[in-house]
Amino acid sequence: MNRPVWWRRPAVALLLDVVLVLVFAAVGRASHDESSPVLGVLSTAWPFLVGTGLGWLVVRVVRRSWPLDVAPGVTVWFATVLVGMLLRHAVGSGTAVSFVVVASVVLALFLLGWRALGAYAVRRARSSPRRA
Repeated sequence: MNRPVWWRRPAVALLLDVVLVLVFAAVGRASHDESSPVLGVLSTAWPFLVGTGLGWLVVRVVRRSWPLDVAPGVTVWFATVLVGMLLRHAVGSGTAVSFVVVASVVLALFLLGWRALGAYAVRRARSSPRRA
């Protein structure tokens, strides 16, 4: 019986998404020389983390699966950006068009990128001849 690779486990995949959203927030804050690194990152990241959680919940309830592949990952990415921006707007944080574009692109690379690389690795492993 084949065991799933480590990133194909839902808890690991969710943790990876959370870490990547935190990295997004940390890089963004660092590029603007924002102070209070830990609290600042959390204050920037929380709306997007809520969106990530809702995206996971939508995939789990609607598709009855885990968002481990690119297609359901699109739902997670879309929810992360949409809910993140709506919550930022609701609390009076910035939602300038340039920020929405940058956040959308970076979060797409992060949240869809690892899924695409993982799918590629699985396909490659399946197509390579097995050694005895």
